[in-house]
Amino acid sequence: MTTVEMPNKYQPHEVEAGRYDKWLKQGVFEPNGDKGVEPYSIVIPPPNVTGKLHLGHAWDVTLQDMLIRQKRMQGYDTLWLPGMDHAGIATQAKVEAKLRKEEGLSRYDLGREKFVEKTWEWKEEYAQTIRNQWAKMGISVDYRRERFTLDEGLSKAVRKVFVDLYNKGLIYRGEYIINWDPVFQTALSDIEVIYKDDKGAFYHLSYPLADGSGSLELATTRPETLLGDTAVAVHPDDDRYKDYVGKTVILPIVGREIPVIADEYVDREFGTGVVKITPAHDPNDFAVGNRHDLERINVMNPDGTMNENAGKYQGMTREECRKAIVEDLKAAGALVKIEEMVHSVGHSERSDAVVEPRLSTQWFVKMAPLAKRAIENQKTDERVDFYPPRFENTFLTWMENVHDWVISRQLWWGHQIPAWYHKKTGEIYVGMEEPEDAENWEQESDVLDTWFSSALWPFSTMGWPDTDQADYKRYFPTNTLVTGYDIIFFWVSRMIFQSLEFTDQRPFKNVLIHGLIRDAQGRKMSKSLGNGVDPMDVVDQYGADALRWFLATGSTPGQDIRYYPEKLEAAWNFINKIWNASRYALMNLGEMTYDEVDISQVDSIVDQWILTRLNETIAKVTDRFNHFEFGEAGRALYHFIWDDFCDWYIEMSKEVLQGDDEEAKKTTRSVLAYTLDQMLRLLHPIMPFVTEEIWQHIPHSGESLVTAAYPTVQEDQMNEEAAKQMESLISLIRAIRTARNENNVAPSKPIDIRVKAKDQATVTMLEENTNYLQRFARPKSLVIAQDTQVPDHAMTLFFDGGEIYLPLAGFINLEEEIARLEKEATKWQKEVERVEKKLANQGFVANAPEAVVEAERQKGKDYQAKLEATQACLNDLKV
Repeated sequence: MTTVEMPNKYQPHEVEAGRYDKWLKQGVFEPNGDKGVEPYSIVIPPPNVTGKLHLGHAWDVTLQDMLIRQKRMQGYDTLWLPGMDHAGIATQAKVEAKLRKEEGLSRYDLGREKFVEKTWEWKEEYAQTIRNQWAKMGISVDYRRERFTLDEGLSKAVRKVFVDLYNKGLIYRGEYIINWDPVFQTALSDIEVIYKDDKGAFYHLSYPLADGSGSLELATTRPETLLGDTAVAVHPDDDRYKDYVGKTVILPIVGREIPVIADEYVDREFGTGVVKITPAHDPNDFAVGNRHDLERINVMNPDGTMNENAGKYQGMTREECRKAIVEDLKAAGALVKIEEMVHSVGHSERSDAVVEPRLSTQWFVKMAPLAKRAIENQKTDERVDFYPPRFENTFLTWMENVHDWVISRQLWWGHQIPAWYHKKTGEIYVGMEEPEDAENWEQESDVLDTWFSSALWPFSTMGWPDTDQADYKRYFPTNTLVTGYDIIFFWVSRMIFQSLEFTDQRPFKNVLIHGLIRDAQGRKMSKSLGNGVDPMDVVDQYGADALRWFLATGSTPGQDIRYYPEKLEAAWNFINKIWNASRYALMNLGEMTYDEVDISQVDSIVDQWILTRLNETIAKVTDRFNHFEFGEAGRALYHFIWDDFCDWYIEMSKEVLQGDDEEAKKTTRSVLAYTLDQMLRLLHPIMPFVTEEIWQHIPHSGESLVTAAYPTVQEDQMNEEAAKQMESLISLIRAIRTARNENNVAPSKPIDIRVKAKDQATVTMLEENTNYLQRFARPKSLVIAQDTQVPDHAMTLFFDGGEIYLPLAGFINLEEEIARLEKEATKWQKEVERVEKKLANQGFVANAPEAVVEAERQKGKDYQAKLEATQACLNDLKV
């Protein structure tokens, strides 16, 4: 069958070298365009062009590749569209850091145009790095359709969405308190803020009444914002302070007179029931200020230092100002006490800086109507199905409580907002292109939040807004999105509401949610902990297939996975087992060609059993893939390949292949070749490299396993009775092997074996397969009968088809065997009592299905028989 000899040992580097390039040259990853078959499409979650891919990316693309490879083999017209995200703030930060380190320059030194050119250079370099990593992982994307969130087609889509939302009144510009990153000096959306527990304090301050009649005590965690206070507030129903409303207090240190107001925002049960109001530095205070027409005083610069409104504290950092102002308050007698505490503080997801609530003019998306439609869609047949389903609640909860989305960012790298301001009148123009008299207009300098463009990814990559594009018409909506649970808010939710708004369709049918990869201690991988793992290092050590097997089978949907190098070792060993089994099969096929494979005349229980097990495995793996339960699919494959095919079928095939029956040899070779072929096809989506390498040693009409047909269940190959008989034969051999092992009897030492079969069918089956018993049980003498006398002083074993007696002479320690049988008798006694108790329960007998009750009665009989047999053996030994 093959003239190419496989190496003795699996060498992943040799197997994988050059294979990906061959696939690309063959064009096997491209859609076949067959309009007569169902399309299946996936768009890749675009990685950021900020650096190398991490282990989480490797997990993400492995799951997608498994899905698309299986669907391609199943005959679907598959498209897996690749691409990358410009990642605004993250990429700009990387490029700025590189500029400072290598050239000592800032972006302002270069100017916007030159800086953007530098960033495009960065993009090209790291995009190629990502492509190289994808290649090493073997992902089967169609590079002809690769997209980038800043390419011209996607930019057009972004402008259209912005303009349309603006014209619908769903995008507006306004002055609000936003989350501000003082390091990157840009606005952040709510979900770009990470809350951490920090040490802090409640500073209790005294604000004296202007009329000299006393003072009001309040507490704050941020005394530096006192400089921007424009009121103090109490609850309107708080009897303690009713007489103070309408009066004024003197702002400590500053000396400014500010009013005492009443507002229901105040929690009268918290602290003193008095709060300072700083409308320019707190979102709740901003709302209070609007209700009471309070002045907004911004006391900080964009970089988090104090500005001219901070008086003598101007130029200090927030932290320096806090220390200084606390000392001054203490000196002025306005500091009542300091109460240390730990509180939750917002940090920038990107820079880790403490986020500053800051009054700023920004662009926003009005979320209420968009969220409502997304929520309502989940009640229809066009819903997006989440796997696991619990994550739908995560999605709905966020949509039900969503705030307006701040979409402007004070960056240079990104989609510049398509809005222009008239230089003389201040009029705002929003449009797809710049105004005709462009010299009189100035474009908004801000860019859009990265998630604004990536929210359009499933349809903008297909050619939208040109709805006549062939890809858009055929492959949208997409079928499955694979992503981590950490970006359900950032990305998944936004894709859903934008797709519904602009295409009237869901962006994908299914969302498969996976977890995070953690280290062996369960910690999140990070640079600060130094516990990160480069997937390319893993590939270099173990091969891509071993890494893919670990990632594919290591967890259940939605759960985190822990990285253990030992599991990569185990994955490599499994592949090596497959390699050696394949070598054995191919070496024993002789001159047979695949066209000569004929399994229509299979009659031995061994052949019938392996074909039955193969089809059972095909059914289970296909079903588990359909439910995205790849761990279960992997376990089914592992058990079939390692246990059934390698440990049993291959070993049993040697009995035939080393014999003289040429017809039996031909059948066994056919079953070997067929089973190997089907096994490789089943494995291919998970382990593409090694399966392709082995499969290429089997001449086929197809040029690549990538496009070979995926296995389907063949009912005519199923023989449950033969499979059951084979399991009985295996259990007999396994029981004898276990007894040998437990009693330190060498496998090669012949022993006397008597088998008491439970029925004549078992006797016949064992007699027809004594050659296997001779080979694997090594009997000195062998007796098989339905009714055989139990020899004196014999070890009794049980198998699926009856009992086995091994005379003890020269075989075991008598005392140890008695102890073993006593333990067995105790076990069977407990089982008998459990069944009797269950059958004595009239509620169970009356309500359970008759088949279930009858099954329990049969179990009771079996356990009783085993108990009696064990006790009989004990009695014989104790005589």
